[in-house]
Amino acid sequence: MAQNTISKRLLACYNGDMTKFAQILDSADGLALEEQESLVAVLQHRLAEHRRAELIEAVKSARQEFKAGRCRPATPAQIVKRLFA
Repeated sequence: MAQNTISKRLLACYNGDMTKFAQILDSADGLALEEQESLVAVLQHRLAEHRRAELIEAVKSARQEFKAGRCRPATPAQIVKRLFA
């Protein structure tokens, strides 16, 4: 998760009432160290699965755009050149 996203969530926790995110953090603090490690492992696995699903959807969308003629093939060098042009 990007640092900016983490900062926004933490800021949201301190703006007003305790949020669900802050409650979850407090609950995690109440777990034994081994349970916290297990929780982290489960969350990392879920995040990886979520990112994998997002990537699959992005690839499907890109393939559809390419098939529909809304984009064309380009080398990495061409892409970088256009980004910095």
